Amino acid sequence: MPRFSVVVPVFKVQGYLRECLDSVLGQSFTDLEVIAVDDRSPDHSGAILDEYAARDPRVRVLHLAENGGLGRARNTGVDHARGDYLLFLDSDDSFLPGALAAIDRQLDACGSPDVLVFDHQRSYWDGRAEASCFGDQLAGVGTQTFTAAEHPELLTLFHVAWNKAYRRAFYLREGLRFEPGLYEDAPLSNEALVCAGSIGCLPRVCVDYRQRHQGAITRSPGRAHFDIFPQYASLFAFLERRPELARHRPLLFERAVAHLVFCIRRKERVRPADRRAFFREAARLYREHVPDGFTPPPRRARDYRLLALDAYPLFAAREAVRRTAGRARSAARAARPQLARAGHRLYYAVQRRLPGYPDVAVYSAYWNRGVACNPQAIEAAARRLAPRLHSVWVVRPDAVPALPPGTDHVVPGSRRYWRMLARARYFVNNVNFPDHLVKRPGQVHLMTHHGTPLKTMGLDQQPYPAAAQMDFGKLLRRVERWDVSLTANPHSAEVWDRVFPCGYQDLSAGYPRNDRFTNATAEEVAAIRARLGIPRGRIALLYAPTARDYRRGFVPRLDLERLSAGLGEEYVLLVRTHYYYGRDAVLRDLHARGLVRDVSRHPSVEDLCLAADALITDYSSLMFDYANLDRPLVVHAPDWESYRDARGTYFDLLSGRAGETPGPVTRTEDELTAVFRSGTWRGPEARALRAAFRERFCPWDDGHAAERVVRRVLLGEGAAALPPVVPLAERRPAPTPEQAEAALAAEAAGPAADRPEAAEREAAEREAAGSDAAEEGRDSAGTGAAGARPRARKLGAVTGGAGGTEPPAPEALN
Repeated sequence: MPRFSVVVPVFKVQGYLRECLDSVLGQSFTDLEVIAVDDRSPDHSGAILDEYAARDPRVRVLHLAENGGLGRARNTGVDHARGDYLLFLDSDDSFLPGALAAIDRQLDACGSPDVLVFDHQRSYWDGRAEASCFGDQLAGVGTQTFTAAEHPELLTLFHVAWNKAYRRAFYLREGLRFEPGLYEDAPLSNEALVCAGSIGCLPRVCVDYRQRHQGAITRSPGRAHFDIFPQYASLFAFLERRPELARHRPLLFERAVAHLVFCIRRKERVRPADRRAFFREAARLYREHVPDGFTPPPRRARDYRLLALDAYPLFAAREAVRRTAGRARSAARAARPQLARAGHRLYYAVQRRLPGYPDVAVYSAYWNRGVACNPQAIEAAARRLAPRLHSVWVVRPDAVPALPPGTDHVVPGSRRYWRMLARARYFVNNVNFPDHLVKRPGQVHLMTHHGTPLKTMGLDQQPYPAAAQMDFGKLLRRVERWDVSLTANPHSAEVWDRVFPCGYQDLSAGYPRNDRFTNATAEEVAAIRARLGIPRGRIALLYAPTARDYRRGFVPRLDLERLSAGLGEEYVLLVRTHYYYGRDAVLRDLHARGLVRDVSRHPSVEDLCLAADALITDYSSLMFDYANLDRPLVVHAPDWESYRDARGTYFDLLSGRAGETPGPVTRTEDELTAVFRSGTWRGPEARALRAAFRERFCPWDDGHAAERVVRRVLLGEGAAALPPVVPLAERRPAPTPEQAEAALAAEAAGPAADRPEAAEREAAEREAAGSDAAEEGRDSAGTGAAGARPRARKLGAVTGGAGGTEPPAPEALN
């Protein structure tokens, strides 16, 4: 007997059916049967079902002699089911990866409830995916089970058949059946919930509910929508037969009437010509089934009273007023941004004519996502080296709560935002400021960038599909505002000079954000790991894939659950998705189960790097930064060819050549697991590749980059005043987690002089480390001398005056 019977009714879905079936049969949980019911579909759906049944014994196909509708098809499937639990899946929808495994686990955790309700998302033809509004409600239950009597709010969940798992013995015992016609989900779903002796909830998104552009039953207007009345009549007849369920009648009546009003207001369901007849049927159902003493909900009381009175003319008049008011509100909302833009332009133009603020620096990072990256490191150094400068960060409204305490900030579009853009002296960003910023004489723009380029950038993107929508003229107009371009290595300097061909000046100073990879102490490393909950002695692997231009959303080519199992208890897998992507439901589930740590929303990627014993990435520029730590790097590149062809790359990351490949390369999950289980990830070949990679891409990241930037750009000091670059061979990266633990243990045990054996061992380790460094340096000879710097263009008067205005008083900046 299988665990799950998945009933799939099929009618005119030939374009979606394969995706639906694949989503079931491709689940990691395999103890299932699919009962596909061909409801006399006139297209090729029946042949597709037979094809799947021929190659997978878990698929059983039932061909009906005549079309009977969705309810009859589902009932037929149930009659042939053998599983412990029943699930229904519409044939144009699909299960998300890992859904059935999650449902199985939650059923066990909840003690095999009669019904388990799970979450869903809506997906649209244009690629959008929209989470349901029920996630928080489902999450609040945990693994507890309830009855509808104990928690009546369960009856407010989306009443469809496919967001629930039904224990088959319970389903058959209660005699649950779908009624013919549309809206068949509503009565059965509610009947199951009020009869269930135990109901569990799963907040994970398990079903992708497709919103078809055309062809969906619920978006095809006509008299078929009058089927809703016998459906709800059957629900109330069911309650009449079950007097012990009478307590649920008021809430179910309220939900039924709300559903009727929802339908009459939707032109894609009830045509205007049918509204009077639909309203009268709704009024008749209201009068026949209204419970004694029923009180309408306050927000919908007028609708309920008009139905009770069968007052369609009043309802129609009220709807006309409501629609007119809605159009007026829409017009006002549409006009408001235009008026606001006009006001902002005027205010901004006036502010640009006023004296500037010579001691104000405006910072932003990642399109106003918060305090981060190179701008954050520069601002921190400026507070120490140039305390006269006042910092103002530009941040989005949703990023404000996460700002460090005391951070002065402006929100885009506010009056103070426009004033700062108009009058501040310095502008520091790791991406371009918006096009509406007009640079005035005396303002200084520093572009810090936010990564060493592996993928093509700027004008080099033009031949590639990923840049099809880019406006390169606008891009160059933004670049023309730059005064200084910060570079981390010669490779970046060469690329920026070609792809952003404007009059800025190059500052070869290293990346300020990477200073921590040299300056962090053992105490900091240990504290970060403790905050992340990484047990002592465990190996932490940071998996940080980059975004894909050729596909939407975080869809890793890596089964993280399988990787976690393959690595074993010795490893802790930290997963950080690219900031382009929102929360991922599968990743949240793995995190909740303790299989991985979802660190996608951690505020500091530098902290994560310091905490990790090794980095797994694909094509992320994080690899160039992480190399400064001289810790193992593994490249997992299952789709290298697709990425390269869509975006273009500057070198072959998978070549295995010194200076191009930073460590072992894997293309499959099995190869990735083997790299760690065999020790290859930190073997001599990996060290040699890493040494050459560091030689090429980390020449200036010596822990003093932020100071060099502040002194040169914000203080206007000459090259002689800047800290000289520490040669690569002389640097000591931040301690590894293992070294940090050892150092803290040694400190806790007492001075090394009192422990000659420990001191001797420490000296031996230092000597071995030095030998390894020297050997790696010899292996990478010819890739460029450590610390060598190309001649930078003279910065000249980057910090020229802004009119000699006195610094503004603090209250003037508010």
